[in-house]
Amino acid sequence: MRSVLIRSALLVALASACSARGSRPPFIPLEDRDVILQAQMVEHGFVSVLEAVQSLRPNWLLTRGANTLVGTPSQVIVYQDDTRLGGIDVLSSIPTAAVLWVRHYSGVEATGRWGLDHGAGVILIATVP
Repeated sequence: MRSVLIRSALLVALASACSARGSRPPFIPLEDRDVILQAQMVEHGFVSVLEAVQSLRPNWLLTRGANTLVGTPSQVIVYQDDTRLGGIDVLSSIPTAAVLWVRHYSGVEATGRWGLDHGAGVILIATVP
């Protein structure tokens, strides 16, 4: 009985030591494959958002098969602060210094948020205020 109490006390002490507030910094972001942060773009020395996406997340730029409604290939659409800019070619004109983060939405997510003509996905850019 005594060994069970000691073992339980040790487990409680170990668990509380592992969850102590001072054991790790308060905010360590885990890598999100749907987001590129400004710090990542600066770290790699990218000049434009297109360079960053081509290097760090090239799969975001892939076009999908034909859109069955209109018969043309779906293209990724770019938004900046919720304003539609156009296709991925506009990414080359957006400097990384003006960007807080870039987020990719899959075709399913984009269709649910922006409509049926967004089946290839969306790249949303948040700029520095």
